[in-house]
Amino acid sequence: MKLKLTNVRLSFPDLFSAVQFQGQGPFSYGATFLVAYSDPQKAKIDAAIKEVATEKWNKKAEAYLEDILLDKKSCCWIDGKRKPDLDGYEGHFALTAKRAETKGAPLVLDTNKSPLTARSGKPYSGCYVNVALDIYAQDNDKGKAMRCELLGVQFARDGESFGGGAAPSADDFDELSVGADAEELV
Repeated sequence: MKLKLTNVRLSFPDLFSAVQFQGQGPFSYGATFLVAYSDPQKAKIDAAIKEVATEKWNKKAEAYLEDILLDKKSCCWIDGKRKPDLDGYEGHFALTAKRAETKGAPLVLDTNKSPLTARSGKPYSGCYVNVALDIYAQDNDKGKAMRCELLGVQFARDGESFGGGAAPSADDFDELSVGADAEELV
């Protein structure tokens, strides 16, 4: 089920380079999106998970979801209090979305919808983004789970960078005159 979330915090972004989980398994792009307990979008995600599970497992959905929601490895949607040592997770739910490298990188846009690259410096961990994703139920030889595919991310606004770094800003630099000598820059 496709969903769009707005103004959520970005954590652990791997948007421009596919990585392996703990150095093992297939390569994928991904990120985690933090949604405040009080955010109305939390109810939208809860409803989508329930609807997708019901479509997949019918009458057994409730029983399966009970187990899936308790296992952070089987569910893309967990309470942030289960990760107390991570910046920004307190008071939030965390939605983790992945995209297989074979599907190509997710769309990453600026506020004006222009494409962003790794060299852009955004989006970064701690900023606010809008995100397009697809929630689906997994039922295969690896088990039953609720997963989320990352479709695209749009930078929305700056936020305090997780990990203590500051958000990048052009205001951190002086304007240089054309033809400035190297000695003048030091």
